[in-house]
Amino acid sequence: MTADTSAPTTALLTGGDTGSNYTARHLLVLEGLEAVRKRPGMYIGSTDSRGLMHCLWEIIDNSVDEALGGHCDHIEVLLHEDGSVEVRDNGRGIPVDVEPKTGLSGVEVVMTKLHAGGKFGGGSYAASGGLHGVGASVVNALSARLDVEVDRGGRTHAVSFRRGTPGHFTKQGPDAPFDPAGGLVAGRKIAKSRTGTRVRYWADRQIFLRDARLSLETLYGRARQTAFLVPGLTIVVRDGRAPGDDGAGVTTETFHYDGGISEFCEFLAPDKPISDVLRLRGSGTFKETVPVLDDRGHMIPTEVRRDLEVDVAMRWGTGYDSTLKSFVNIIATPKGGTHVAGFERAVTRTVNEVLRSAKLLRVAEDDVVKDDALEGLTSVVTVRLAEPQFEGQTKEVLGTSAAARIVGQVVAKELKAFLTSTKRDDKQQARAVLEKAVAAARTRIAARQHKEAQRRKTALESSALPAKLADCRSDDVERSELFIVEGDSALGTAKLARNSEFQALLPIRGKILNVQKSSVSDMLKNAECSAIIQVIGAGSGRTFDIDQARYGKVIFLADADVDGAHIRCLLLTLFQRYMRPMVEEGRVFSAVPPLHRIELTHPRKGQDKYVYTYSDRELRDTLLRLDQEGVRYKESVQRYKGLGEMDADQLAETTMDPRHRTLRRINISDLEAAEQSFALLMGNEVAPRREFITNSAATLDRSRIDT
Repeated sequence: MTADTSAPTTALLTGGDTGSNYTARHLLVLEGLEAVRKRPGMYIGSTDSRGLMHCLWEIIDNSVDEALGGHCDHIEVLLHEDGSVEVRDNGRGIPVDVEPKTGLSGVEVVMTKLHAGGKFGGGSYAASGGLHGVGASVVNALSARLDVEVDRGGRTHAVSFRRGTPGHFTKQGPDAPFDPAGGLVAGRKIAKSRTGTRVRYWADRQIFLRDARLSLETLYGRARQTAFLVPGLTIVVRDGRAPGDDGAGVTTETFHYDGGISEFCEFLAPDKPISDVLRLRGSGTFKETVPVLDDRGHMIPTEVRRDLEVDVAMRWGTGYDSTLKSFVNIIATPKGGTHVAGFERAVTRTVNEVLRSAKLLRVAEDDVVKDDALEGLTSVVTVRLAEPQFEGQTKEVLGTSAAARIVGQVVAKELKAFLTSTKRDDKQQARAVLEKAVAAARTRIAARQHKEAQRRKTALESSALPAKLADCRSDDVERSELFIVEGDSALGTAKLARNSEFQALLPIRGKILNVQKSSVSDMLKNAECSAIIQVIGAGSGRTFDIDQARYGKVIFLADADVDGAHIRCLLLTLFQRYMRPMVEEGRVFSAVPPLHRIELTHPRKGQDKYVYTYSDRELRDTLLRLDQEGVRYKESVQRYKGLGEMDADQLAETTMDPRHRTLRRINISDLEAAEQSFALLMGNEVAPRREFITNSAATLDRSRIDT
């Protein structure tokens, strides 16, 4: 076997010795194609039917790369009766001259050297499906026999390989006698204008599973797809296998399409169209740093300029499912990548932009999301560039980051031109597309609201919910608010002050249990704690599911005094310990009721009759300002001892009406510090708390007291 001194080596542990007997002689160094045969799954994914098909794709893709470069317009794939597969093309033919560094012909370099080929930026291919230079050599390594014939320079050149070793067979078939001497041989003379490559191989059954088979339907699908992506290319698939071996005698299928991806988009579409097939084309450039081989054989990091061509076909239909096929240099990327991400973002953003400008979305309505914009859309996204960055040899995901930006720019520009076109036909089609997206969004929201209504109905019908809950009518979770109100006296005023459409009230009696000091069972036995958890409806502790929460906001509504601050602290301890995701997502708030009300005797035009202040210091500053401005007020400034002293209008205006109120959002900026604070201030250990209070009394900042 020809050694590949340029390929990475693989070290494996051999033998059964352990302990002190483990020495360097136990390391096996695999060079070149040996590593492929030892670990085939690394290169073709598996050794079952999927891996067998992958080998065929590698050979076909080499011919398709010639077609991409404009050097080939006819490819034949032949499945022979003896189990071999042959791929023919009329491209330029693999180079047959001697490669100076190895002293081997170009055919032998391509077929025996890993990471060798014409797709590493040398100018042979502007865009190709092959990247790593391992496809043909991997197939060779995993074949019991592989024959190559190249028509080039007025002669037919031929060479054969046996499990990667070059030579010549004296008869047909993989079991024929083999002479490993000699390499590429120039044979009969042909016309100089005739060029092409023929590769025939027999998969090595020592490697592949016994039941591994080539799928004719899968081959037809790949050939059809490729013919769509390369307009003008003819692909002929001929199945000459015996009946019963996944074949039915000799059958021939020819695939040729001049319409390109527009025709492909029509072929894929499962529904009736509401728009013509849109063809969005464009290009962009980007820079990336890649290692480049210099004249002395050193890899030098070099910044190169890349061109990326974008070609997208898309059309909306009456259906609800979306179909998207993506390709990079005609290689399918079934798991997407940066080009698909850029396409989807651009479509969603552009549709929203045009909907807003056309006022098809109401001001209060949210933007449509990706699924709304793509509903009923059939699209084919293709990009072509030199040396794309894929994730792995199987090339299922594109990783070139610049593709997202360039595809997004091209799609946004071209799609907006269609959606805002003033041409009669385009205008009608664009209107239908936009109305479909809006209808999809409204249907989605209605379905969510129905689900929420059913969930709320189920929860309300449960006997576990406390009877004292005054629920709201709205089933929109994002809009609804739950006020946890201190005391029954404040509840009566709050019921009159609230907006019952989206504001719910739950009264609690006095101070709830300090859950920092109590067990879970004690917490659940406590009527107030269990009522709060049941009303919110998302569980507690590890089972808490914030998506099941019945309210978008939870607001603590307590008196503006020391007892009210203590109640808020106890409530916050409950949420931090058993419903922490609500706090982490910023959905827990504390209402800020006023302490004083100043009544102006002769308010000026545009001036409110009542002025509210929220601390003694603010009261003094406000009174001083009013005196300086000559504004007269009643000397008897009202001080609220509790929420129950306010009437409904005052409570609504100052504390509950979203247009005027002030809410203090409670969040956790440092989880570890918050845990320590709760343990110190609310925990069982009294001594550390006493020491903290004693040491901190002199440095107290009164403005930070929550009163």
